[in-house]
Amino acid sequence: MSAPLQPDRFHFLHIDLNSFFASVEQQLHPEYRGRPLAVVPTMADTTSCIAASYEAKALGIKTGTQVGEAKKICPDIILIAGNHADYAKYSHEIAQAVELACPVSHTPSIDEMVCELIGREQEPPRARKIALEIKQSIYKNVGEALRCSIGMAPNRYLAKIASDMQKPDGLIGLLPSQLPRAIAHLDLRDLPGVGARTEVRLNAKGITTMEQLLALDRNGMHKLWDSVWGDRLYHWLRGANTGDDGAPVSTGIQKSLGHSHVLAPEFRSHEGSWAVAHKLLHKAAMRLRMEKFYTNSLTVSIRFALTKEQTAHIKSKRHTSGIKHSGWAMEARFRECQDTLTLLEALRGVWAQRPQGGHFTKPFFVGVTLRNLIPEDEHQPELFADPNNRADLSATMDKLNLKYGHTTLHFAGMLPARESAPTRIAFTQIPVQYGVDYM
Repeated sequence: MSAPLQPDRFHFLHIDLNSFFASVEQQLHPEYRGRPLAVVPTMADTTSCIAASYEAKALGIKTGTQVGEAKKICPDIILIAGNHADYAKYSHEIAQAVELACPVSHTPSIDEMVCELIGREQEPPRARKIALEIKQSIYKNVGEALRCSIGMAPNRYLAKIASDMQKPDGLIGLLPSQLPRAIAHLDLRDLPGVGARTEVRLNAKGITTMEQLLALDRNGMHKLWDSVWGDRLYHWLRGANTGDDGAPVSTGIQKSLGHSHVLAPEFRSHEGSWAVAHKLLHKAAMRLRMEKFYTNSLTVSIRFALTKEQTAHIKSKRHTSGIKHSGWAMEARFRECQDTLTLLEALRGVWAQRPQGGHFTKPFFVGVTLRNLIPEDEHQPELFADPNNRADLSATMDKLNLKYGHTTLHFAGMLPARESAPTRIAFTQIPVQYGVDYM
């Protein structure tokens, strides 16, 4: 495991915003600072925390802790229903603050940013100075309750690992001359891409520690992963920059877009779930046009809550909210379109075929996804014009909804759910602002 002969330089900075959602709430509400706080999707004991402040984490409350359990651990914990628009706004403001110190080259998620260093910026003292300037810029320009941990490394994969090694407010650098011994003490689960299932698979092959993993040569890593991923990982962990650094290889073409929602108790009926599905489609159709796509496929997914008696006889899954459920999904295909009325007809057709009766009486989750996205410039116009001017109607609705809010003008079917299904927190992308709303 000798160190590679390459210059001791940092090529990437990975910025990880600490307890981001909870920190935003503490920035917005100074009275919450220094107190245990958790952000939740809905105000129900059966749901799970999606973020926890460091004060809550110190008590054992973390992402995934059931709200009822969090209350037992800390009866005085502050619970806040997450506000997607606030988090998106702060994410954009933090990116702007980072840009004052160093350009942002990648945005892996709403609470992560990557900067690529060039020239003399890669020298360790200069890289550290830039990292400290980033921290100061966030503090000064965005808010004193917002902190970040920054990892410095010769590739993106190691930079992300380094950003997790010291929290909160950490700054860790992994130089080529220190590798791979500097990460030998970590757990396998500390590697991006190694989750619970992958860890079990590695353990079954005799790899239970990082030291065992690092002892493998390149051929051994390839055999362990049974793919080129093993070869890449071998080089990344030793500081090499292979060009992609663990980032997903993108085709450059978006494949789908959609929205999903855990229903509030008052909407857990066929009528309520239909109204929410209608609203989700309304939002997805508007995004489809804003992002200049057509589609020819719509998928609807519904999850139905099960009672204890039903779970004894039916194979079930457990949702992150703690609800045991069965699921159903169906796809509809149709001519290429981007207008809401045509998509609504497809939704009605699928909805009419949803399962009913038995254990399909309590819907608690609905998702609507538009697939097979076709860029506008690749769309083949129809030979005959739309006699109902559906495209013009959708364009008119968009103009008003962009100006006054996306629920200003809509079809009657979503009226019961007009104020429900707010835009939820996006973990893997930065939401885009269309008009006055983030979506």
